[in-house]
Formats: sequence, C-alpha cells, structure tokens
Amino acid sequence: QVQLVESGGGLVQSGGSLRLSCSASGFTFGSYAMSWYRQAPGKERELVGVINHSGRQTNYADSVKGRFTISRDDRSNTVYLQMNRLQPEDTAVYYCGRSWRIDTAIDAWGQGTQVTVSS
Repeated sequence: QVQLVESGGGLVQSGGSLRLSCSASGFTFGSYAMSWYRQAPGKERELVGVINHSGRQTNYADSVKGRFTISRDDRSNTVYLQMNRLQPEDTAVYYCGRSWRIDTAIDAWGQGTQVTVSS
C-alpha cells in the first residue's frame, strides 16, 4: 500500500535550518508530483511547496520563497524540504503528500513531522 513517512523535524532556533525527508513506498514514485504542506495550531493546512514528477518544476508559497527548497531523489524514493532562515511563524506540523500531477489533488498523506522554531 502507499506509504509516506516524514522525518527530520525538531526544535531549532530562529535563523536556523532543518531538512525534512519523506520516504515513499508502495507506488511508482517517479510518476507522481510530491508536495510539502504544513499546519499550524488553529490554522488550515497550507501548501509549502510542490515538485513535479520529473523534478524540473517547483512552486512555492510566497512566505517561503527564497528560504525553502524542495527536491527529490527518485533512486531512493525520497522527497526533501530544505528549510533555511527559519522563523517562529514556520512552526507547524509538516506533511508530505502525493498527487498525480502538480495541479491535481493530493491523494495520499504522510503522518507529519513537527517543526518548532524558537525566537
């Protein structure tokens, strides 16, 4: 079955960096677009960034452009989110998601990983 497992979250000081990983299994990873979303307490889940199935196209939320980078390694079935210059407002549970294409709906989610940025 489809499985997405996030890792790499934790506590970091403002201005620091973290790299999240999402390990995928149970499907042909290279055929799908992969996304990172986040959800802060009391807020709706929001898109952070997405990478298309070939890895040639990425889109980001305005709030993270220039600070976060999404990438994928199809040999290891893993999608990454490199987060630099973290701010307290980046504190959230981060989820990876799968979609057929970059503009289609997410049809599978991971369990999430907590990122906490202290000021």
